[in-house]
Amino acid sequence: MTETTHAHPAAPPPGDGAKSRSPEYRLAYRLARNALRGLRHDLIHNAFDYRPLPRRETNGRLVRLLPGRLREYAGWAPHALIVAISFLAFGVSDLAFGVSDSSFDVILDLLAVIPVLMSLVRPVGAFWMSMGATVVSTLFGDIGDYWPWPAGSFVCHLAVLTVVALRTGPRTAAWMWVLTALYGMSAKILIGHVGPYYHGINTGPMLVLSALILLCVAVWHIRRSAEEEVTAQQTVTAHERSRRTLLEERTTIARELHDVVAHHMSVVAIQAEAAPYRVENPPPELERAFATIRENAVAALTELRRVLGVVRAEDYEAPDAPQPTLADLDALLANVRDTGLDVEKVVTGAVRELPQGVELSAYRIVQEALSNSLRHAPGASARVEIGYVLGGLGLRIVNGPVPAPNLVKPSPGAGHGVTGMRERVTMLNGEMTAGPTDDGGYEVAVFLPVASVNEGDA
Repeated sequence: MTETTHAHPAAPPPGDGAKSRSPEYRLAYRLARNALRGLRHDLIHNAFDYRPLPRRETNGRLVRLLPGRLREYAGWAPHALIVAISFLAFGVSDLAFGVSDSSFDVILDLLAVIPVLMSLVRPVGAFWMSMGATVVSTLFGDIGDYWPWPAGSFVCHLAVLTVVALRTGPRTAAWMWVLTALYGMSAKILIGHVGPYYHGINTGPMLVLSALILLCVAVWHIRRSAEEEVTAQQTVTAHERSRRTLLEERTTIARELHDVVAHHMSVVAIQAEAAPYRVENPPPELERAFATIRENAVAALTELRRVLGVVRAEDYEAPDAPQPTLADLDALLANVRDTGLDVEKVVTGAVRELPQGVELSAYRIVQEALSNSLRHAPGASARVEIGYVLGGLGLRIVNGPVPAPNLVKPSPGAGHGVTGMRERVTMLNGEMTAGPTDDGGYEVAVFLPVASVNEGDA
């Protein structure tokens, strides 16, 4: 006997009903949610924060026309204007409620002043204070036909809307106008006031005047934002222009350097190659010396074209040659020995392959230090020490003092060699010391950190 099981559709999980809504409903829901989020951010969150109105800058065109003493006080002109409007609101409120010795009437007059003054230090809080003061004045004041905004509250609320809109932005101004309209339309229900008009006699004037004022403020904000954006763009453009000019100057210098040095190095290489043929039966030592000069000139020319050739032309392609490493150090030392420098190499620690940047920088540092020894200490001996340690690579290049009977004079230098070495060491977060030794020589000590395999994996 076969039993048949009928499957019933499972109830949709919570939240699926919202997904089945129409696209129009979801769009309206998102818009309403974003609108309420904007209201909470602009008028509710930290509404009573202390934000004093800053002093106005006195570098405007009109302010500069004022005398020196008045120009100092011109920065407080917005504060003085707000205080004057508060006195105007007080006077209008006093006339509307009538001259009376009642202390309560004085309180109602102050309710038209406090929100305006409060906009100087707590702008958003001043709006809520103005709304509350309007309700209190309407409930407990003898307002006559001025409903739902008594005369003093009318001036006070317009002033507060203007100041707060100027100090915040168009979105906050729009929310304040909407809440003002909601209060005006629903004042009969909220207050329970029975008047000759359903919406009150001055709701329309309040909404029209406030809309015009807030529209002007919004246009001012938009224009100010556009001017700031243009100013920022002009600043960036000026910075880019100066940077481009600097790069063009550097490019011009690099091209001139490339042309001049490349020409002279080429001449040196050609003359060194042709020199042995100008002498009959030249000694082998002389031939080897000229061959070394030519090799050095060709190598320097190749390095120069690799570094500066890219600025010579846009379609230049640098030679695809490998960068030197510590493995090429023996060839460098042999080349230096051919020039007459007695140099010794000492290696300590387990030799291992290092990152390319460390290998190249170490090679260049040794090369520059030995070049300095050739220029500044001709005839002296040199020693190159390379130490492979756990945390990196140590280098020490030291030369002895110049021997007393020396026919070769030291060559003056520009001092950029040590600076270049320091820049390479700093780029690799290493340490370097350079200075004379006690025996009259010169020492360069460098440590280049190298992350271990475990640290690199981590």
